[in-house]
Amino acid sequence: MQTGKVLRQEVSNCKLLAIITTVLIALLAVPVIIPHITHTGLIWHILVHITSVIIAVFLTTISIIAYRRNGGSRLLFMTSGFGVLAFVEFLYLFYATANIEAVIIPIVNIELSHIILLVMLTLFGIGVLKVNR
Repeated sequence: MQTGKVLRQEVSNCKLLAIITTVLIALLAVPVIIPHITHTGLIWHILVHITSVIIAVFLTTISIIAYRRNGGSRLLFMTSGFGVLAFVEFLYLFYATANIEAVIIPIVNIELSHIILLVMLTLFGIGVLKVNR
């Protein structure tokens, strides 16, 4: 009985991944992929970032579903961490395709994306280490 439920969950996760992949490729193909299709080195770099965006959005979506089903502050922190990961991956994709330089915080001379990654790791750490009472 339990095996059928797990199998349906895996199938629905595969369908969700396929839907997210299709939507993101459709949205990103014209503004991101097509203008750089002739740059063989850059297109691989862009495809790595697009793959990262797809995985981050998928993990964010799955964790939102899990949070809505079960609740709990641990899942909330993990969901927030995945959301921040998706944001920073979109930022990296934008940096790779838009010919702009990374945003630097002048006082400490650190890229904004590094600060965002630190926030993401902090959220994951809190989610993993938090003790439920």
